[in-house]
Amino acid sequence: MQPNGEHAMATLTIRNLDDPLKSRLRLRAAARNRSMEEEARQILRAALMEPSAPEPDLGTRIRARFAGLGDIRLPIDAREPVRPPPALDDSSVPRASRKRKPSASARRRR
Repeated sequence: MQPNGEHAMATLTIRNLDDPLKSRLRLRAAARNRSMEEEARQILRAALMEPSAPEPDLGTRIRARFAGLGDIRLPIDAREPVRPPPALDDSSVPRASRKRKPSASARRRR
């Protein structure tokens, strides 16, 4: 913004515009009683006001890339029943394999 509250205006030069395209722009502008410049501004403004299409996520892009190869269905084997969890009480552990941490007083004596 300018200090006086006005917006700065930029200049856009379009080179190598095809003659048929320029003619269509001229005719469109004349039909709307506008200059070619004003018509080009209105076209740009309208095109840039449209919401852009959201970019597909990675999974969608991967699926689209390989869609032409066809769908592959792999057989899924039936699962075995879940085994019961082991009992973790002291009676299930053999006495010889039980190891206890030395108490704090026993560690101090060493």
